[in-house]
Amino acid sequence: MIRIAIVDDESLVAQSLATLLSLEEDLEVVAVAASGEELLEWWRRGQELDVCVCDLQLGGIDGIETARRLGEVGVLIVTSHARPRALKEALAAGVRGFLPKTSTAADFAAAIRAVHAGRRHIDPELAAWTISAGESPLTERETELLELAGRGGSVEDIAAAAHLAPGTTRNYLSSAMAKVGAQNRFEAYTRARERGWI
Repeated sequence: MIRIAIVDDESLVAQSLATLLSLEEDLEVVAVAASGEELLEWWRRGQELDVCVCDLQLGGIDGIETARRLGEVGVLIVTSHARPRALKEALAAGVRGFLPKTSTAADFAAAIRAVHAGRRHIDPELAAWTISAGESPLTERETELLELAGRGGSVEDIAAAAHLAPGTTRNYLSSAMAKVGAQNRFEAYTRARERGWI
């Protein structure tokens, strides 16, 4: 039996997935948690776990950080926001599986079995997009500021959120705009997102 934990802050999604996976003869859902912290607290009490199916975006620590802290436990990240950058970060953190939430129950079961066997299971479309996206020319700080720019707000708002001076923020945004060939920060955000860099 493959012992599985599911982590998703949307309880309906988590419970539905648990029900579907429990129908498989070789899979047993041993825990359902609403956050990475909750799952880690459960796991640290000595609970046995083979594979963690974890949402990418959670309140508190995200799925990638949860995977890092689980160490040798196989992790399958599921998300509604599948982007090349997230896949690269997940793979760098040792995540073995990555699927969109639109996958079928059979896809999830196959991915869990692959992860449990020590193999990778990545959504083929996302893998192809990640390869074609290439390496981002943006620095970490430029990426962070473009993500903040994508939420709207003035340069001052972005600077405050990033704990930077407005002048420094303008310099980073100008550099990012030049790298993606955009006229303004909103266009830069859109282009970088389309290319899978944020």
